[in-house]
Amino acid sequence: MDAQTLLQKRDVKAKPHLEQYAPMWIVDEKVIPEEDAVQFNAIFQHNRYGWVSRRYRYDGFNDVLYYKGQTAASESILGDLNDVEPYIVADVADIPNAYGG
Repeated sequence: MDAQTLLQKRDVKAKPHLEQYAPMWIVDEKVIPEEDAVQFNAIFQHNRYGWVSRRYRYDGFNDVLYYKGQTAASESILGDLNDVEPYIVADVADIPNAYGG
């Protein structure tokens, strides 16, 4: 599967799940064509934990989005986000009412 198709399939699967965290950014995106996979980190402000970086892996062959863990987002990454358009934009951030998972 080519990289563009893989990213489009990832977006169809990932966006509905990640919309609850908008605004959110994708960083460290890596397409792995030999495995039909995309690995990426999602950066957003969590309602309980503050700014976090969550790792996800999208398996294009099985059409599954895997959650691979969470860490606190580093200050250096947060500073770089000002220069990048969010992956999912929010008109108004609703951090207190976002899903807690």
